[in-house]
Amino acid sequence: MIWLRSLLFFISLVVYTPFYAILCLITFPFLNQSARYRVIQFWCKSIIYFLQIFCRVHFRVIGQEHIDAVIHQPVIILSKHQSAWETIAFLQIFPKELCFVFKRELLWIPFFGWVIALLNMIHINRSDKSGSGISVANQGKDRLKDGKWIILFPEGTRTPVGSHKPYRKGGARLASLTSATVLPVAHNAGHCWPRNSFMKYPGLITVSIGPAISSLGKSGDELHQEVENWIEKEMRRIDPHAYQR
Repeated sequence: MIWLRSLLFFISLVVYTPFYAILCLITFPFLNQSARYRVIQFWCKSIIYFLQIFCRVHFRVIGQEHIDAVIHQPVIILSKHQSAWETIAFLQIFPKELCFVFKRELLWIPFFGWVIALLNMIHINRSDKSGSGISVANQGKDRLKDGKWIILFPEGTRTPVGSHKPYRKGGARLASLTSATVLPVAHNAGHCWPRNSFMKYPGLITVSIGPAISSLGKSGDELHQEVENWIEKEMRRIDPHAYQR
């Protein structure tokens, strides 16, 4: 039954996404950046709905009050990364326009990559480490000034459930450089949508938004350690069985 439900979700994804992407490519030249974002946001909400209907994957958010407390501040979101789920669901969870920092290779993916190339995101060249850091800093300042919230996944890639990959410091350093507030996020989406898996398993995903962490007076290294400590501690609270191996 899980295989059949996963197949139905896959079919909905491969049928709906190309059609929607073509619609975006046609209409985006006539829309401003905010309107384009809302169009993509609707696609994300649709995919989360398909996932709920076909695969019985639901989610809950803990710490909504922490989002509300910083709604008018420049914010950088630093999140655990286990699944493709959070890259879609976060556009539904967070009320501000999100600006993702991602590797430029994603732009080459048919339909999906073509569309995100038309959004005001930050894409980096991983092979040029020094140049990419400067690029992220410069673009990040501009996006925050535009009222967007920047989101990064410090682990750099999706990690298996129950694992801990050393966090990269780029997001914390950007927050320190721009004096932006940091929202740390922990979640256990990997149980329902595992990395590189066709199967989607029913369940309730918990997304925990941590208290805002001020970057004022803190170095990037200090902020990085504070963020990593909170996320990893929270992961063990919301998903204790995954860390008992």
